[in-house]
Amino acid sequence: MRILVACDSFKGSFSASEACRIVAEAIAEVRPDWTVTTQPLADGGEGTAEILVTAANGCWVQVPDVMGPLPGMSLSAAYAYLPETGTAIVEMARASGLALLKDDQRLPLHTTTYGTGQLLAAAMQRGAGEVLLTLGGSATVDGGTGAARALGWRFVDAQGEEVPLGGGGLVGIRRIIPPPRRLPSVNVLCDVTNCLCGPRGAAEVFAPQKGATPAQVGQLALGLENLAHLVEIQLGVGISDLPGGGAAGGFGAGAVAFLGGRLLPGIAQVMERVRFEEQLGQVDWVITGEGCLDSTSLQGKVVSGVLKKARGQGVSVAVIAGQVRLNPDKVQQAGIDVALSVKPSEMPLAQALKNAPMLLERAAKGLAGRLDRSG
Repeated sequence: MRILVACDSFKGSFSASEACRIVAEAIAEVRPDWTVTTQPLADGGEGTAEILVTAANGCWVQVPDVMGPLPGMSLSAAYAYLPETGTAIVEMARASGLALLKDDQRLPLHTTTYGTGQLLAAAMQRGAGEVLLTLGGSATVDGGTGAARALGWRFVDAQGEEVPLGGGGLVGIRRIIPPPRRLPSVNVLCDVTNCLCGPRGAAEVFAPQKGATPAQVGQLALGLENLAHLVEIQLGVGISDLPGGGAAGGFGAGAVAFLGGRLLPGIAQVMERVRFEEQLGQVDWVITGEGCLDSTSLQGKVVSGVLKKARGQGVSVAVIAGQVRLNPDKVQQAGIDVALSVKPSEMPLAQALKNAPMLLERAAKGLAGRLDRSG
């Protein structure tokens, strides 16, 4: 039996590489006669750059003293560089990520993408032939205006003064002033299809995860609507209903407006760049996984990408997830041959997280037995 392990990260527990390693080693222990290979995957969110760097033998370029998610925060962050193709990869979570903040610092009226803009500027100054921006894990709801400001854009109020950084300043913008020189365009990898505005927009869906109160969600929504209106009137670009525009607190839409960005499905880009289809063509089963298998897993995430490619090549698919929240009918309809939960149903989540490595190993060994019987 030939097995390819191609997991996403299990948020809060494992990186994609760690998850793949644990699963592969457990299966090899049970069935040493099987051929087990690994290919960590990501969908444009956190961890994407690491996977692409590893696949292409790239390197990391450190940029000292960039702004963190809050004005006044300073940190050292890095972008990835792939010498063979001249591609720079900026992962916004490294400068503007929620994981960089303590719980009481989750203040989406103030958090900013400015530091990500500084990383983009450094990559552009290097002369990269292609710049990839990966969105995910953000602490921000500023529509990408912070990053744009780091690249020379200005956002001023009725008195011609710069509005404050952060999502809270968006309602006060009255004029958008482009930089004196045209910037290189970027390709933007995202893992959601939410638009910038509306009931499924960036503020309504994502701001509460970043610390916004209901009143702040309303303020942020008005700010993003104001930004979209001004971008359309003053720049001639419609961004309010772009699929993916709501990613990373509206950074998807802002990247289109201010960076000439193209929004691309992250998982499709990652698979293409790691030559996933070639690897898939050499195996009988592919095992993928993530922290929670639910309806969103089937909408542009790693699991959905693996299912699509596997169906095209007639490869069986197993999913191992921290928790499985799809009923058996949904699992079957999705084309998943085996779905297995890492967390025992009776175990509290906190306890499961503390014992995550052991539980994942145990689940993977159980999965090997099921694949053996299926095979």
